[in-house]
Amino acid sequence: MVYSTRYTSPLGTITLACDGEKLVGLWIEGQKYHGGTLSEKMAEMNDVPVFDAAKKWLNRYFAGHKPAISELPLAPIGGDFRQGVWNILCEIPYGEVITYGDIAKKMAARMNKESMSSQAVGGAVGHNPISIIIPCHRVVGANGSLTGYAGGISKKIKLLELEGVNMSRLFVPAKGTAL
Repeated sequence: MVYSTRYTSPLGTITLACDGEKLVGLWIEGQKYHGGTLSEKMAEMNDVPVFDAAKKWLNRYFAGHKPAISELPLAPIGGDFRQGVWNILCEIPYGEVITYGDIAKKMAARMNKESMSSQAVGGAVGHNPISIIIPCHRVVGANGSLTGYAGGISKKIKLLELEGVNMSRLFVPAKGTAL
């Protein structure tokens, strides 16, 4: 059984999902792939300890603190490749960004391959089921372009600004498929 609850954030309503013990989802209202990794419908249940912990984590995060990802029990649903990409996302420090290409290089090294497709990495990043906590918003294009955030580019910008990222070299592309 998958349980859900809602959290009101500065970005809008967030849906949290858990398996009863671990967080399996966090989606911003209107986000692409909302609930996409779940094989069953969510049943609303607000009184679950992991939801209380996640809401406290989010309160601290939106207040400008830097809570550790390890404070929460996470269980994102996905295959080995996606799990590997999501693990790399968890290594990106607050206030910093990484490119899809950098993640591809790290994944290639971890898989003992010469190279890895940045597009494959982009697909895994885009399907991250635990947004904000697993910080997919910290991934940018090689040229500093702010593409590819399933929650929307304006929300990505707000999250990066909240974390104190130097935005001077980053920009919103005029056109593209990942806006």
